[in-house]
Amino acid sequence: MDSSSHGLGPLSWRKSTYSATGGSCVEVGRLGGGAAVRDSKDRDGGYFTTTRAQWGAFVRAVKDGRFE
Repeated sequence: MDSSSHGLGPLSWRKSTYSATGGSCVEVGRLGGGAAVRDSKDRDGGYFTTTRAQWGAFVRAVKDGRFE
């Protein structure tokens, strides 16, 4: 669900400390029930939202190396 047009986005965004310096990163913002994710190269391009369970499953998959 994209709520960027409704002004319901997170108050702050952050990038991982593991992000490359080339700008190919995503930024994550905390929402009450989950997270919002956007492209760091196109901050005005909108974002998508996830539930807490969806975000947790994604983070576990990354840590498990499922995307390497």
